[in-house]
Amino acid sequence: MSFKTDIEIAREANKKPIQEVGAKLGISSDDLLPYGHDKAKVSQQFINSVQDRPDGKLILVTAINPTPAGEGKTTTTVGLGDGLNAIGRNAAICIREASLGPCFGMKGGAAGGGYAQVVPMEEMNLHFTGDFHAITSAHNLLSAMIDNHIYWGNKLEIDERRVVWRRVMDMNDRALRDIVTSLGGVANGFPRQTGFDITVASEVMAILCLARDLTDLQRRLGDIIVAYTRAREPITCRDIKADGAMTVLLKDAMQPNLVQTLENNPAFVHGGPFANIAHGCNSVIATTTALKLADYVVTEAGFGADLGAEKFMNIKCRKAGIAPSAVVVVATVRAMKMNGGVAKADLGPENVQAVQAGCPNLGRHIENVKSFGVPVVVAINHFVSDTDAEVAAVKEYVASMGAEAILCKHWAKGSEGVIDLATRVAEIADADMANFAPLYPDEMSLFQKIETVAKRIYRADEVLADAKIRKQLKEWEEAGYGNLPVCMAKTQYSFTTDPNRRGAPTGHSVPIREVRLSAGAGFVVVICGEIMTMPGLPSVPASETIRLNSEGQIEGLF
Repeated sequence: MSFKTDIEIAREANKKPIQEVGAKLGISSDDLLPYGHDKAKVSQQFINSVQDRPDGKLILVTAINPTPAGEGKTTTTVGLGDGLNAIGRNAAICIREASLGPCFGMKGGAAGGGYAQVVPMEEMNLHFTGDFHAITSAHNLLSAMIDNHIYWGNKLEIDERRVVWRRVMDMNDRALRDIVTSLGGVANGFPRQTGFDITVASEVMAILCLARDLTDLQRRLGDIIVAYTRAREPITCRDIKADGAMTVLLKDAMQPNLVQTLENNPAFVHGGPFANIAHGCNSVIATTTALKLADYVVTEAGFGADLGAEKFMNIKCRKAGIAPSAVVVVATVRAMKMNGGVAKADLGPENVQAVQAGCPNLGRHIENVKSFGVPVVVAINHFVSDTDAEVAAVKEYVASMGAEAILCKHWAKGSEGVIDLATRVAEIADADMANFAPLYPDEMSLFQKIETVAKRIYRADEVLADAKIRKQLKEWEEAGYGNLPVCMAKTQYSFTTDPNRRGAPTGHSVPIREVRLSAGAGFVVVICGEIMTMPGLPSVPASETIRLNSEGQIEGLF
């Protein structure tokens, strides 16, 4: 049986004018800033006008550790949003924007799939409304102003060896991870070692996704620590006098983007930090705005629950003052088989034993999410190769964990295939069963926070950190940053720092390679194992097969 590709389905979408989509949430056309006919930004003036309204119910969609077999977290987020609307609930979706890096690398885009997609899919996965370009420009403006300040006399007495602000670009390019700038003589400045991160790892991205408004945005930008003096005194973006110009560049990017699902339901798509190297959630302003306009808001957090959901709870919810009423953990039979030791090429035939062997990975995520005091439902994202016995094995295991698993066919059927999940999630959310609390208090020391995540979420025996890292954490605490949460940068493929260790391993260690203070965003980034903040392209990148056909349509994107 042949199936249409995601892009073929998206091109057949019966899209409505974005003004009609906005009207579903009570947003007038005057409060929308259109980008063409099918996407728009929501004005800050409108957002300010709805702040006195009560909040709807927040539903988080997360997943098991990703595998090459596919899980479908965004697809399930979109499907559940459509499903809630199909059963008569007023629901909106909040997801992240796509980075060009994985689109031209190997992961693909971030608009869902099958008949559970957000459109316009092609624009969303490419330049969209230009938010990422604005973030890249604002970040690199600060970089230019730091080097310019040093060139023109260095009045702040910046120690050129202690400039900690790296440049960014929204592309996978391993050659830029570690570079030397300002070569070529006196006219080009003072040579120093630095590097590039991908835009989604930028502190500016994190700040835009955590700021409540433009005033908060500029304050956070000003707080960014960019360098230190020889006396180890911090130099901020505000000291460089870059925060005002950066805010100007980000003025429009700060406004959430409104688009629609294939079933014409509203979707906010805004911000895009990766969860393996950043905090992995869409913007606070999009989520909190949606909560004022809809009775149910379905959002997602990147990668598995050990990364995205943990950061959603410990960073985003803590900073924004929000809490989920229910959490959906997405799993597939195919991924259970891979966690049970089956190779990707052998996933087709029925193998109940392998499904059962792989289920502990799912079980650990269920336990972890429950530890935040939030009720959990498992969505089994259906593949046509799944057998009844395999699905039954997952359901039986989940029941043994004190949760419920529901088979979902939204990829093939849209909202019709996810009615059972939507009904159950609405029941749980309406019952106000959640008693949410972050994993650790603000007062806990930074190293204890790292240990808490490593031991309680990853099930590690210990955290390995040399004296230099421990000293750095202590210095930040003494400088007043000890109350910040920690943002773990770690491989998404495993609970450990080894991407090849699937399942639910125990008895491992978490080695810390580096720590970075994101004073503006309001967290400490903890880089573990071999994770890179500038990814590389695979041996055969997706970009090799992306092109325009004779009709001017994009081929190879999906």
